[in-house]
Amino acid sequence: MKQRRPGKTEDRYRRKPEQRREPAERPQRDNMIYGVLPVTEALRSRPRRIEQVLTAEGAKAHRLAEIRELARAANVRLDRVSRDELERMLPPGVNHQGVAAIAAAASYVSAEEIFEAAGEMPLYLVLDGVEDPRNFGAILRSAECAGVDGVFIPERRAVGLTETVAKSSAGAAEYVPVAKVANLNRLIDELKERGVWVIGTSGDAATEHYDWDWNRPTAIVLGNEGTGLHRLVAENCDMLVKIPMYGKIGSLNVSVAAGVILFEARRQRRVSGGEA
Repeated sequence: MKQRRPGKTEDRYRRKPEQRREPAERPQRDNMIYGVLPVTEALRSRPRRIEQVLTAEGAKAHRLAEIRELARAANVRLDRVSRDELERMLPPGVNHQGVAAIAAAASYVSAEEIFEAAGEMPLYLVLDGVEDPRNFGAILRSAECAGVDGVFIPERRAVGLTETVAKSSAGAAEYVPVAKVANLNRLIDELKERGVWVIGTSGDAATEHYDWDWNRPTAIVLGNEGTGLHRLVAENCDMLVKIPMYGKIGSLNVSVAAGVILFEARRQRRVSGGEA
């Protein structure tokens, strides 16, 4: 088996400064926390359940200073939106004081916690920009059934642990560890340093997933529903594999593809005697 050179674990997931950006998915109002004191206390007591903090343009900076500090310390996404956009997300007439937080339906963990809890033959999933909450929920359900050690998602341009994801996962969101990372390519580098083979999926790959030997520590990388893997992510993978198609449609839904590949990996490991 190919050996990796160990490297130092750095703070690879540090967030960038606050940016002006619209939220990736419009939250349900019962997932919103608003007002300076409620948002501050949520960040103090349960920061891993906070998906994103939104501040309104023009809000008084000194009132939000502690919130910004707490969000950055907890690696919570922090964005500015227009006051009109913020008010559209909240119940009519509430006193939001220029700040709101989106609560996740389940808690995130850190990448380090996933690594520490995994066994000698880990099986991870890395999602490169999956945006549909029902797809993400179905992927988590397959991941839980296949005994995946952890799922990594990017902080931006991807769906998080929303209520729709939790419902679509049929409860799996409560059991599968999910970590958000700022840069997938840095995550891939660290996976390699830890001796994990990073296997991407692409319809253009030369190797079929049946022909790859999954009896090794593995991270499976699945791409966006429409565009697949980003170029740099694909280039950084150790190998690309494809699921052979026999009909007229050229690809599977990403959640179906996840299940197919995960259970082929488990089948091979069971047949080889690597798993009970």
